[in-house]
Amino acid sequence: MGSQLENKLINKNTIKEIINDTERTSGKIFTLTIQLLILISLVSFSLETLPNLSAHTREILYSIEVITISVFTIEYILRILFSENKRKFIFSFYGLIDLAAILPFYLSTGLDLRAIRVFRLLRLVLIMKLFKYNLAVKRFQRALAIVKEELVLFGIISIIMLYLSALGIYYFEHTVQPEQFTSVFHSLWWALTTLTTVGYGDMHPITAGGKFFTFFVLMIGLGIIAIPTGLIASALSQTREEDSR
Repeated sequence: MGSQLENKLINKNTIKEIINDTERTSGKIFTLTIQLLILISLVSFSLETLPNLSAHTREILYSIEVITISVFTIEYILRILFSENKRKFIFSFYGLIDLAAILPFYLSTGLDLRAIRVFRLLRLVLIMKLFKYNLAVKRFQRALAIVKEELVLFGIISIIMLYLSALGIYYFEHTVQPEQFTSVFHSLWWALTTLTTVGYGDMHPITAGGKFFTFFVLMIGLGIIAIPTGLIASALSQTREEDSR
């Protein structure tokens, strides 16, 4: 009786180590296998979006999905069973991602969330355990802390500029394009795409004043993109200099 209990405890500990301990060889192999299955499922999902796939190909892709879902489900259940705090794991970031990636398959809701499995690849960081990655993350956090006041101020200014841009183009274009620039709120889409220099072209000025105004908005947009990049880059340089001392 005692030997049977010991065997059960050994088996439980072995499974727990395989699932959670990425420093052991067995844990690394298990995690890498899961990551490989995630990549396969993402490729399979992407292939399903191709037009004119044959029925045979769709059957193969569906079989791949069934296999990967089965493995992910078993993994999810095991992680709950062998988690020290089951509630904490279920409502953790990874727990919610794991659940959201498999649940629609069983509920047949028509909602396809397979693409969010890409977030599970973040577990690779746990395998690598590289000091350089940890140092880089800490350095980036410190850089954000250094410039957080400037970024907040810049964000407020950007919102003000967004509103002023929408207001300006509305006054220039509403009279000649009432169906496009119906209100200041409708004009916010144009202001957003112009300030970010995306320029989809679905809304564009046709008056001379509107085009001239757009030129200035585009110039401001270039600064909106460049300023936060420069702030963060400068802060990162500062943190690197501090680390090198």
